[in-house]
Amino acid sequence: MRWPNGVFVTGTDTGIGKTLVSAILARAWNADYWKPVQTGVAEEPGDTDTVAQLARLPPQRLHLPAYVLEAPLSPWAAATLEDTVVDATSIVPPATRAPLIVEGAGGLYDPIDDTHMMIDLIARLGMPVVLAARSGLGTINHTLLSLEALRRRGIPVLGVVMSGPPSAGNKEAIERFGGVRVLAEIPPLPRVDAEAVDALARDIAPLAECLAALDGAPAEAG
Repeated sequence: MRWPNGVFVTGTDTGIGKTLVSAILARAWNADYWKPVQTGVAEEPGDTDTVAQLARLPPQRLHLPAYVLEAPLSPWAAATLEDTVVDATSIVPPATRAPLIVEGAGGLYDPIDDTHMMIDLIARLGMPVVLAARSGLGTINHTLLSLEALRRRGIPVLGVVMSGPPSAGNKEAIERFGGVRVLAEIPPLPRVDAEAVDALARDIAPLAECLAALDGAPAEAG
């Protein structure tokens, strides 16, 4: 099967490190970045600016969100609070020549509008998922539940990225029982900056190799 040239980065929870994972993947795969729905801009800069700095992306490699909301809540809750209408079915990915990294908001079951959740948007876009997860206590249960939810919807999972103190046992459990590859482990970083992202990006497998692994086929040359 020919998969879309890119991935959707989602997480097992909110504040799980999706933005850092997105920056690392964008740097590793020389990709564009797009966050369809951005919330929480009243309290901190949007993730697009953060990824641009961390992954050293020029403006032409960044794509503006379809919706920007002030409150640090789910898109549905923020839109309700701000008397704004969000329609998940209106969200269309930008046309790109480069691979595209799409970053979700919150977790799989965060509501976007009155009838759609983040997992519905992922399914509609048809992109493989990279799942951001913690490395510590509780991550096995949270990660396996998220993987099960994705697979019940027929959404392919490219792999998991774990953040936090490395745990060989948790990594093995996720790979064994989740039937998935852990693409990377991000240890606690003294500084989260472009240099750190450069170093972590060097250890990420090529996108073509990862996509080919979904079908158990060898990656095409080039």
